[in-house]
Amino acid sequence: MRGVSRRDCPDAPAPVLEGTETWYRPGGAALAALCAREGGREVVLVTAVGRDAAADDLAALLDGEVTLVGLPLMERTPTKTRVQANGRTVARLDEGCGGVEETASGAVVARALAGASAVLVADYGHGLTRQSAVRGALAACADRVPLVWDPHPRGAAPLHGARLVTPNAAEAQVAEDEGERALRRAGELAGVWGTHSVSVTLGAHGAAWADGAGERALVPGEPVDVPEDTCGAGDAFAAACATALADGAHVRAAVRHGVGSAAAFVARGGAAAHTRPHPGLPAPRARTAAGPETAAGGRDERVVATGGCFDVLHAGHVDLLRRARALGDRLVVLLNSDASVRALKGPGRPVVGERDRARVLSALDCVDEVVVFGEETPVHALEELRPDVWVKGGDYDVEGLPETPAVRRAGGEVVTVPLVPGHSTTGLITRIRGRGRDNVPVR
Repeated sequence: MRGVSRRDCPDAPAPVLEGTETWYRPGGAALAALCAREGGREVVLVTAVGRDAAADDLAALLDGEVTLVGLPLMERTPTKTRVQANGRTVARLDEGCGGVEETASGAVVARALAGASAVLVADYGHGLTRQSAVRGALAACADRVPLVWDPHPRGAAPLHGARLVTPNAAEAQVAEDEGERALRRAGELAGVWGTHSVSVTLGAHGAAWADGAGERALVPGEPVDVPEDTCGAGDAFAAACATALADGAHVRAAVRHGVGSAAAFVARGGAAAHTRPHPGLPAPRARTAAGPETAAGGRDERVVATGGCFDVLHAGHVDLLRRARALGDRLVVLLNSDASVRALKGPGRPVVGERDRARVLSALDCVDEVVVFGEETPVHALEELRPDVWVKGGDYDVEGLPETPAVRRAGGEVVTVPLVPGHSTTGLITRIRGRGRDNVPVR
């Protein structure tokens, strides 16, 4: 849940949130499954869920991406709600995290895993991996395909024979900058757990890998400029290792691939890249993340972006969008969220919610993608998208626009196009509301 805070509570040092909006994203094993899905792989997620609306939300978030085998073993599906004020998390509400309450069917789990080319166990400590039927099904898989185990402090011990176990530095009881100690610890844990190898992830420092035969390697991390959200980097690492092993890579090469994939995951925005305003909507993130084409090579298409509230779509908007699209090969519309519109236009706006506004814009032939942003200006979204052209409608002073520096830093240009006279969203809404008042019967 996100909102804007301009003051604290009078009775406590806590922010008062206004214009709140709720965004959704898959977490835990579901996030790991989405990471494994990248590249078009077929992924099946076997996990415990509750008999509640949160389970339906999870299915909607994964629909079309990951096949969900939800085992109804809990009363409530685990959810974690972060409350953010001005982009900063001030509280987190956890529900349904008490653990599984019923026993899973080993036959159901075995059938779900039957065609796997690799298996990733993303253990989040809810108890499913402690059940003997589940461990039996996993052990059978480990005899024929690579098994990667991402452990949890409250979880079960990794299975003997697992190809790779991926604890983080805290779980391995080392510091992220203690590479040599992490190497020794990885070897020790491989012996304790009876696994083929262990890779201790070290955050920005990379990973330390060692196997039971004495081989070891310290894989340095790849730098990421100003990482905003590292949540889920461990899931991205483990998923990348599993997919590399499925392709036949040596485990040491898989770890190198995992380090690079985790860095790329963070650079794309981390878990926030999978956030959407409603479980049934596509993720409102720009998939075109590369910057403008450079001499060293880059994207081939010319990306144009424009933005606004688009509260009531009218002919002036359509004209602007068509002219913007004509300036390049792809048009991305940066759309103000409901909270952002309220902050800019007042409590009576928007008239149309962000979900419907996004759907209407997406239906236009000239629009290739819609990205919803929550701030009052699209500067952050532009820094991620890095368009070749940023288009503004009207007689703006380009040098005075807050977006201009962000666009130019990435090598793009800012242009303005004149609006069709006589088309104003505010004026249109005023006329519509006026007609509504004129039609109210007098009694």
